[in-house]
Amino acid sequence: MHTPERLDGRALSYIGIALLTWSSAYAAIAYALASFTPGEVALARLSIGSLCFAVLLLIKRVPLPARRDWPALAALGVVGLSVYHLCLNTAETKVASGTAAILISLVPAATAALSAVWLRERLSPRTLTGLAVALLGVVVVVLTSGKQVKVEPMAALVLVSVLSSAVFFVGQKPFFARSSMLGVTGFTFFAGTLGTLPFGLDLPHALAAAPASHIGALLWLGIAPTFIGYIAWNAALHRASASQVSSFIYFSPPIAVLIGWVWLGERPTLLTLVGGVITVGGVVLANARRRPPVPVAPVVATPVKQG
Repeated sequence: MHTPERLDGRALSYIGIALLTWSSAYAAIAYALASFTPGEVALARLSIGSLCFAVLLLIKRVPLPARRDWPALAALGVVGLSVYHLCLNTAETKVASGTAAILISLVPAATAALSAVWLRERLSPRTLTGLAVALLGVVVVVLTSGKQVKVEPMAALVLVSVLSSAVFFVGQKPFFARSSMLGVTGFTFFAGTLGTLPFGLDLPHALAAAPASHIGALLWLGIAPTFIGYIAWNAALHRASASQVSSFIYFSPPIAVLIGWVWLGERPTLLTLVGGVITVGGVVLANARRRPPVPVAPVVATPVKQG
């Protein structure tokens, strides 16, 4: 059944769930890296997510995509999940959180560009302006939130994560039209997990030596940001265009600041709040729909009586 592509209330709720769970991932990754390597964190996270998908697909009896689509979906899983998580985890061992936040916020722009080329999604000047305004707001948030921002060669890995994420979001879109969203997502996770296997072979030994709290961080990563987050995100992608949905990633840094304010007592500055408002305004502008012109009733000439 084809779903009309529009940002309705259900799509927005899916996006909200994804952003809230994804925003918690950065702290969980940093916490888990104290006991695990970047490859082990990626393998554990995707393995837990894949296990959850396998159980869900069995319970709901969701079929896998057609075999002709397996090679393309496997490639998407390796690029969009294996490469993304391996590069991001490795970068987080060196890159300051502020730098990573700014670079990850390039995902909407990269996704919009790929959508225009790959899916022929038309990007209006209003959308492009909104994306630029939102990115400016993210930069203001990060630069004024007390996080360190510096140039680091390892940041190139974050840029690889940005590109792989954009390819993943856009590349899945055509498959949703002919296969179940859950089936497509689950299959890419199975492929992505296999892609990280060579980089996490010592995971069993690391699990035996790690404290329970660090293992708990891995469980959280696998269940909340990975399983729940990606289902919600792909459900939104199924209902709206890739460029529209990805623009909401700009909300992630402001959400992280708010979480720090509520949970950790890190009070944001006035400029940080202003940056958050700019970000919200940019996302709203990028997703605003131009009102259709009001149809004008044709004027019917009244015949004149001849006397």
